[in-house]
Amino acid sequence: MAGKTVNSAILLLVLGNAMALISDVFIKVMEPGAPIFQFAFLRCLITLLFLIPLARKIDRTDLFGGLVVHTMRAHIHLAGLLCMIIALQHLPLATANAVFYAAPILVMVFSVFLFGERLAPLSVLAVFSGFAGILVILRPVDFNWAAIAALGSALSLSINAVLVRKLPKKQTTVHKLFLNYLLVIPASALLAAWEWQQGASWHPEILLTAAASAFFILGYNMTVLLAYRQVDANLVTSAEYTGLIWAVAIGWIWFDEVPDWWFLVGSLMVIVPLVLIGLNQRRRSPPRGFNPATRKQH
Repeated sequence: MAGKTVNSAILLLVLGNAMALISDVFIKVMEPGAPIFQFAFLRCLITLLFLIPLARKIDRTDLFGGLVVHTMRAHIHLAGLLCMIIALQHLPLATANAVFYAAPILVMVFSVFLFGERLAPLSVLAVFSGFAGILVILRPVDFNWAAIAALGSALSLSINAVLVRKLPKKQTTVHKLFLNYLLVIPASALLAAWEWQQGASWHPEILLTAAASAFFILGYNMTVLLAYRQVDANLVTSAEYTGLIWAVAIGWIWFDEVPDWWFLVGSLMVIVPLVLIGLNQRRRSPPRGFNPATRKQH
């Protein structure tokens, strides 16, 4: 399955989002009080080791191209990872993931301010509906540090997505991932050492949890890479939102987290406009293989 057709690409994204949710589950089942800095360091280190067999995808002639932006993205990623751990440990699985979907909405907002892009009416609807949906899901009466952490994770995802545009165009996804995890190792190691000095003992089981989480989140990244490499993104990107379905199903079956009406209504307010944008782009996209510029030359 190489994602060469729309159907296979959609299937890859559905499976990939399921793998991302499994990674979240391994984080959620960590015992309360587990050292989160220790976990973050081990997951980053293990992910880096997993990437070594793919080293042929790295441009060694310009290994550190875009170093400043890569360094910013790496440490924003670390902050987002720590926020994600806190959110998953204290919020229902589906609620945390619903808030994470604020990321594509924030990307649209940042694109306006940073790149001067103009939002279409449907995109404006997505922004306002999405933020309102997040408020409905979290409800001000239930707002706490875990909710703030979930929003912080979404914020880090959106900033990193926007900063991708500042990276060298020729760098492969593997190259970007490799630098991201390589550059974050010193900071994550220092945080883990500080945590140990504060009295946090070594938890051997964290090693297995971090390895499993790293494996499944890297699997998600690879499925996304395969899916979008052969098929136009606007044709299949709505399949990414199946992650919320997986979150509801796993949370309900495994953690006995039954979604309420607030969650259902808020999730629809977030997801539906984003899906409509994807469907609208798909409708307006020319058939694959048709290049208007080439047609004009003849």
